[in-house]
Amino acid sequence: MIPLFLVLLLHLHPAWARQVNISVDASRIIGNLEATTRFFGADEPNEAVYPDGKALIHNLGNLGPHQTYSRAHNLLTTCDPENQTEPHRLKWGCTNAYTEDDSGNPIYNFTIVDEIFDTYLAHGVKPYAQASFMPKALSTSPDPYTFYFDPSSEYNLIYVGWSYPPTSWEKWGALNYQWVKHCVERYGKDEVESWYWEVWNEPTIPYWNGTQAQYFTLYDYAVEGILRALPSATVGGPEVAGGPDADWLGLFLDHTINGRNNATGGKDSTPGHLQMNMSAALHNVEDAFVVIQSYDSLNNLPVVIGEDDPDGCAACVTPEIDYRNGLIFPSYTAASFTRQIDLAVKYGINLTGQLTWAFVFDDYPFFNNFRVLATNQINKPILNIFRMFGKMQSQRLAATSTGQYQLESVVEGSIRDESDVGVLASIDDKENKMAVMIWNYHDNALPKPDAQISFNISNAFPGCTEGRLKHYRIDQSHSNAYSTWLAMDSPQDPTQQQYTQLKAAGELQMLHEPTTIKLDSEEEGLRFELPIHAVSLLVLEGVRGSQHI
Repeated sequence: MIPLFLVLLLHLHPAWARQVNISVDASRIIGNLEATTRFFGADEPNEAVYPDGKALIHNLGNLGPHQTYSRAHNLLTTCDPENQTEPHRLKWGCTNAYTEDDSGNPIYNFTIVDEIFDTYLAHGVKPYAQASFMPKALSTSPDPYTFYFDPSSEYNLIYVGWSYPPTSWEKWGALNYQWVKHCVERYGKDEVESWYWEVWNEPTIPYWNGTQAQYFTLYDYAVEGILRALPSATVGGPEVAGGPDADWLGLFLDHTINGRNNATGGKDSTPGHLQMNMSAALHNVEDAFVVIQSYDSLNNLPVVIGEDDPDGCAACVTPEIDYRNGLIFPSYTAASFTRQIDLAVKYGINLTGQLTWAFVFDDYPFFNNFRVLATNQINKPILNIFRMFGKMQSQRLAATSTGQYQLESVVEGSIRDESDVGVLASIDDKENKMAVMIWNYHDNALPKPDAQISFNISNAFPGCTEGRLKHYRIDQSHSNAYSTWLAMDSPQDPTQQQYTQLKAAGELQMLHEPTTIKLDSEEEGLRFELPIHAVSLLVLEGVRGSQHI
């Protein structure tokens, strides 16, 4: 197999460059561009309170003007009494939120959850609070309860006592009530109203070792408890694995719309190189959108695509997933997230979030192939695509590229011929600011021609003859701590000078100093090369004379 970093370090001769024309019409606003990329998550909630986690939470809270949310598993999981000092291990987390005395009476203790949420809020991140997993004292199959996972482990070893139904639905509902009541008392009603709440994770696979009917009951009691504590809470679920999973999602929606609420009684093949498959992910999204669209009463409700990622295990490490360190991950995210936004428009879905299941693991080697946003407080290139999204404006502009695949083509066949040179454009007419993201993506980790971009804007900022341009770039030599680390011979104990250099390389960087471009000449346009798996973000502000508008 060709190592990914060797492929990506190859740079093709400019003579191979592929000509691509990109045009943006600043007078054609085609709808709002919702800030859907501001959701992140991980199995390991306790990581947020350790130094690397706090550093990353700070970065996530500063991605852009829109609110960022963090979704974590294991917020109700019981800690291992034999390993209380090590809650931050792979695929694991714990809070001891619920235990029982010798007589079976509930004991609620939200100290650890509070520490996690306090960390979020201190850095401008809000909780996407997940009611999971089952506390040991409530589990119908409590032993074994804990596990030890390493990157080579069989994934199924994780499905132990926390994945089972409760011994008492009433106690489960009361736990959710007490948790939300506590949050309202600690953080205030207005604050908690701004959070998202959800019930469990992926009950269509062994994250839930109960029946479908039991999950419906779990959901009913959790929602009843949450809404009893805060009637105005935003609460939903489930995070269904792999699209609608046949008729599972439809049956769940039928239950919540037409069924009897159990809590209240009311109605309610392996290639020789890495090859991604965007089509599979988009098929899952489209299939779920089709099911949701079929229920008229749901069409206005917010939809979040949970764990919106190219592969299935953030804490697993194999040679096939070393794409996570380099350029394929951010360019894939730019191309796939844009197609998901297009699918939401096609099916009339209120797409509110695209949640990236990646955070950070403390005390692991540099660039260890985990699906994380940072490594030892060094930001990976993937974090910088979200910084780019954070600079996008509030309204979407009409934009075309002669190198961009049609939506239906990507859904059906992914990106396997020429590369996808795509564009997403936005504008904030109140600030006279425009942001245009351009990517050069292909599923294969193989050499491909550079794209020779010819970029033109029409009808930009009436009354302005010039624009102030900032050109941000993610490529081999910009916004890429991984390539910098490789050039250092991959040190696992970098010197202070090397570490400082890596920190700087992990920040979002400009291709060149800000420049001024002409806006009033049809002859003028912007020309630049975009290597394979690179992403550019052009931020343009209208200028009148020497002053910014």
